[in-house]
Amino acid sequence: MFPRLLPVTRALLIANVAVYLLQLMSGNALMDWLALWPLGFGFMPWQLLTYGFLHDTGGIGHLAFNMLALYMFGSPLEQTWGGKRFLTFFLVCVAGAGLLQLAVGWWMMAGGAPPYPTVGASGGVFGLLLGYGMLFPNQRMIVFPLPMEIRARTLVIFYAVLALVLGFTGLQPGVAHFAHLGGMVFGWLMIRYWRGQPPFGRGRRGPPRMRIVK
Repeated sequence: MFPRLLPVTRALLIANVAVYLLQLMSGNALMDWLALWPLGFGFMPWQLLTYGFLHDTGGIGHLAFNMLALYMFGSPLEQTWGGKRFLTFFLVCVAGAGLLQLAVGWWMMAGGAPPYPTVGASGGVFGLLLGYGMLFPNQRMIVFPLPMEIRARTLVIFYAVLALVLGFTGLQPGVAHFAHLGGMVFGWLMIRYWRGQPPFGRGRRGPPRMRIVK
């Protein structure tokens, strides 16, 4: 139920908590430079990665949920892929989530919405959830707030549909639901690229090498 904490996952947890403490001490200074700002309103290329290490300082719930999910899904993936490939996967999911959020933000501002920054590791975390569901689809889990045991593959579908519905309906404003979906989409593409599956060709590459870290 509780996977062993491996080095890269541990480093990501420490980095997120350390940046959160810096946010509390520095006010909005980090937000101005490291949050993901819309195109034309302060966007810089490095923000596609740095925003994933910032969190809402209005409460610790945002950070706590993301770090729990990073631990639960990150450690098994790191154990399977090894640290380098796992870190690459996580950062690609963070950047991919940011790219989709930039596109959605541009579209919303074209409709009159004000510009606002995006922060949080959720895009990367949703990518990890997708990766876990693809590698361990039949793994049974109990995940709050669902009051029952559920397969990992079903959990991925549930959260993907939920993010899609909330994103289009606006029932939960202030949350970048399309960034969550972006993390999942880029995670799915990354795994298919490693496996040599469409849209990246068939048989060009084998499946990712399985390496168990002892």
